[in-house]
This record gives sequence, structure tokens and C-alpha cells, in this order.
Amino acid sequence: MTKFTVNDRPVQYRMDPSTPLLWALRDASNLTGTKYGCGTGDCGACTVDIDGEAVRSCQVTIAATEGKFVTTIEGLSPDRGHPLQQVFAADNVSQCGYCIPGFIMTAAALLRRTSDPSDEEIDAALTNICRCGIYPRLRGAIQRAGRVMRGEEVVDAVPPSGITPDEAAKAVPALRKP
Repeated sequence: MTKFTVNDRPVQYRMDPSTPLLWALRDASNLTGTKYGCGTGDCGACTVDIDGEAVRSCQVTIAATEGKFVTTIEGLSPDRGHPLQQVFAADNVSQCGYCIPGFIMTAAALLRRTSDPSDEEIDAALTNICRCGIYPRLRGAIQRAGRVMRGEEVVDAVPPSGITPDEAAKAVPALRKP
């Protein structure tokens, strides 16, 4: 049995230890914000945070995650209040939206390292792929989120989803309190 922490909650998976983390999150925990894109680690749609680093979850097994802390897009901010989530919504960054969770998780790791990333740092960190071509808006949103995090700018709060974390947990077992 593989044990680690997902979104601040201990989990145990009774799955083959070689199962990619992506499938454990999506299929066993119903955390579907982490997307399957390519299965080769190239697109970044499946990016999650493992112990503070952006990691392509299709490329890491649950055995390799033993004892670690995993954060998915659902756990980044249960009320969608993280500055990246607020700015992405306020600035209409997404187009189809499929790649956005992976981009946000990658950008969150970058902003933890530096709250004022240069264009070059953003380009180097965000190797994710967006078929819709949101790259110019993406770079601006990450820089704006950094300003929000530094207290230099305020973003008008995006209206809440209308779903409380407790209501969401009814449909997402991995969000339930133990």
C-alpha cells in the first residue's frame, strides 16, 4: 500500500506501485483537475506540486511519491483565492481551459521561488504546451499575480464558484476531512 499526502490529507492507494500518480489522483481520488495530455511528460497538463516542485504526474509513480506531499489544483486554494487563480479568471487568460491547471501549478512553484520573475524566467519555467496560444496573456498574468503576492496590486475578487468546499467534498472523496 502506498502512502503519501494529497492536498494536506493522508492517502493510501491499494494500487500497483508502478501506477503513474496522474491515474491515482484522477481515478482513485477523483481529483480531475489534473489533466491527461500526452502521457510523455511533454505537455504539462498533468503538473502537480510535489514537495514544492512542479512535477509532471504522468511521469512519476505512486511508489516514488511515498511519504511526500502532493498538491493538485484542487488543493492550491479550495476557494480559488490563490492570486494566480484570481488573476487568470480576472484577466480571461484561458481559452479552452484544458491546460490551465498545469500552467497554474507550474507558475505557483515559480512564484514561490521568485515573486518577481522576468520574462526569461517565466519562459524557462513554463515549458507547458497550450494549443490555443495563450502565451502572451499567460506571461502577463504570472507577472500580475506576482505583484498581487508582493502587495503592489490588488485584483478585483472573482465571484466565488457558488460551491462551498464542503459541498465540493461530497463529490470529491479526496477532499473530505478524515
